[in-house]
Amino acid sequence: MKKTITKVIRVGNETKKLMNEFYEATKRDKTPPYAIFQADTGDTIVTLYESGKAMFQGVSADIEADMWENIGKNKEDLEYFIDKEEKEDKIEEISIPVDISSVGSDEVGTGDYYGPIVVTASYVKKEDIPFLSELGVRDSKKLSDEQILKIVPKIIKKIPYKTIMLSNKEYNEKYGKDMNMNKIKAILHNKVLSEMVKGNTYDYIVIDQFESEKSYYNHLNECTNPLKGITFITKAEDKCFSVAVSSLISRYIFIKEIDKLGNKYGIFLPKGANYYVEDVGIKLVQKYGIDVLKNIAKLNFSNTDRILKEIKK
Repeated sequence: MKKTITKVIRVGNETKKLMNEFYEATKRDKTPPYAIFQADTGDTIVTLYESGKAMFQGVSADIEADMWENIGKNKEDLEYFIDKEEKEDKIEEISIPVDISSVGSDEVGTGDYYGPIVVTASYVKKEDIPFLSELGVRDSKKLSDEQILKIVPKIIKKIPYKTIMLSNKEYNEKYGKDMNMNKIKAILHNKVLSEMVKGNTYDYIVIDQFESEKSYYNHLNECTNPLKGITFITKAEDKCFSVAVSSLISRYIFIKEIDKLGNKYGIFLPKGANYYVEDVGIKLVQKYGIDVLKNIAKLNFSNTDRILKEIKK
C-alpha cells in the first residue's frame, strides 16, 4: 500500500485563482468551512482555503503541492502555465439543446471511501423527455436516497441502460502507478457508452466531464477503437437527460450495494470520505482484521492510513 502524504503550502491570489479554475471538474459538492473548494483528483484531495493555505492529502500530495508552490514562486512559470492551460487543456463550457435524443453516462462512488464505483450509460429518446420531466429527473446529488429509490424503478422499466460496477476488491487490485482514478473512470465510461450507442439513433453522446477531452482519450490509448464523437460537458446532469438518468441509476445501484456491504458486516457504512468513515473503519478492523478494508474500502484514500494509525495506538 502506498503511503498517504499530507502537505500544506501557502499561495498568492493569482495562484488561488488558477487553482480554482484548474480543479473545476474534480471539485466536491460540499466545501469545508472557510474553504474556497475541495477537489478529489483520485490520487490526492486538494483543499484551498480563503486564507491562501492549500492542503494536499494523498499518495501524490507532495508532487501536486510542489507544482503549485513552484508556480507561485515564479511569475514566468505562472504565466506559462496559464497560457498552456488555456491553449491545450482548458475545460470549456458547452451548451446543447435540451429536447434531443442522446446517449449519456455518469458515475458515482469515486468520492466514497466505502462501496463500489458504478458507471452507467443510458439512451434517452426525445420522446422520453416528458415522462422523465414528470418524474422530476435531475442530478442524483440533488435528490435524497428515498427519492432515488422511488423514482429509478420506474425509469429502468422504460429507459435502456448499461451499468458496470467495480467492486472495492477489484478497484484495489487495479489501482496503482499506471492506473489512477481518472483512468479507471475513462475506461468504464468508454465501455458503457460503446454498448449503448449500438443500434440507437441519437443526436449527442455526452459525458459528465471529469477531466479534459485530451486527458480522457490519453487514458484510452490501450483500448481498441475507443468511442469517438463525445461531447464533454461539466455538470452535464443538469443539462442532458441521458446523463441525469445515468446519474440516478448509478446512485440507485450504489445505494443498494453499500447497504448490502453494511448488512454483510453488521454495520452502517456511511457515504463520502469524511472522518466519520474512519470511526466505522476502526470498528470493522477491530472486529474482522485489517484485510476487511480490501473488500469494502478504497485503500488509496487517506482515510486508510488514519484508520491504521488509530488501530496501532
